[in-house]
Amino acid sequence: MNNPIATEEQARFEREALQVLADPRMQAAIADRRAYWLDKAQPRPGMRKAFDSKYDEVVFGAIIWSLNTDAERPAVVTISRIPHRLGGLDVPGSRWGLDNPDSVYRVIPISGAERYVIRGRVPEHRLTENYFTLWNAHMGTVDVLDGKSLVLDADGRFEIAVDSDSRGDRPNHVRSSPEAVEFYIRDVVTDWARERPNELSIERLGGAPQKPERSFDQKVDDAIAMLTRNIDNTMRWNAQATNKPANAFDFTIDRDSDGALRNQIYVMGYFDLAEDEALVIDVNLGGADYFLAPITNIWGTTNDIVHRTSSLNLTQAVRNADGTVTFVVSERDPGVHNWLDTCDMPEGLLTLRWAEFANGRPDEGFGARSRVVKHAALKDALRAETRWVSPDEREAQRAARADSYAWRIAE
Repeated sequence: MNNPIATEEQARFEREALQVLADPRMQAAIADRRAYWLDKAQPRPGMRKAFDSKYDEVVFGAIIWSLNTDAERPAVVTISRIPHRLGGLDVPGSRWGLDNPDSVYRVIPISGAERYVIRGRVPEHRLTENYFTLWNAHMGTVDVLDGKSLVLDADGRFEIAVDSDSRGDRPNHVRSSPEAVEFYIRDVVTDWARERPNELSIERLGGAPQKPERSFDQKVDDAIAMLTRNIDNTMRWNAQATNKPANAFDFTIDRDSDGALRNQIYVMGYFDLAEDEALVIDVNLGGADYFLAPITNIWGTTNDIVHRTSSLNLTQAVRNADGTVTFVVSERDPGVHNWLDTCDMPEGLLTLRWAEFANGRPDEGFGARSRVVKHAALKDALRAETRWVSPDEREAQRAARADSYAWRIAE
């Protein structure tokens, strides 16, 4: 299983998304929403500079997601990808929604009145975190299946029944309801080099579709509507951080709404640093098997996650002797292994994510503490055990990171 993302189904949706992107009505809407967002956001220079490339991804993300919303013709489509090639085509990135660089996000449309079966196979190295979350139209959780509880056959294959009946004696089941509209499936890849997401397919049971497929014009209309919603949602989510004091991380997102998983804890904050400053964050894992610190911009996307250390998880970071983890956020390289690279931006968002608690809930001491430190004072502010890196070691760290990500965009 080299790249379970690169399916014929995925390629078909990406090609159609490029056609929608080129449509004159879509282009007019893109220009209109561009002006709208810039006027509403009033970005400072650093964020304004980032806008052009990030907006392109928000646009394409809305298009490709909106194409896979027909519950009578469901498909498994990966969203929140970085720019890549498809044959001779350049496919834009589709990141949006404070994406997690560790996650492979896949969506499947369903109807609560229908019955489905999801088929798949788990990889050789089982994932630390994998959830099949069934949403309503407002990204609220209808039901969720923990991938670690899947009952498998001898080859690692599984089938998940999706319907509104009770589970009964079926080993793998997600219970639907009239308000259910979509699966949002997250496979969290912590060891980028060794781990792969599950293979997945979907089948709708019960005969041929009763409704005709949407026209191309309707698909364009749906993409425009989703783009508008996504822009407005991004500004709403940003306000949860930007309305708080800068460089403090003390806001927890509601885990039963806004697309967050029930057993995750998010602490979202906004950083704003001078060129000679760094933000030091000490993290107590509280028994979590999974933790990630990713930097995003106010447009809702991550920055350069492939060639720069703009996110670090527990496989990529170095822990302190007591099991805690210390990160340094700064525009300038501080020479610390656990550097969260802001990718040349003095400001941005940071969403600390804990999940998979060994005891089902955080242990005592769980949390994060942040402080602003001048670069000149970092040596004294950090622990004696801090791992420092040379320029050559930093380049090696970046090269290994890029190599470990490459499979995700391989054809």
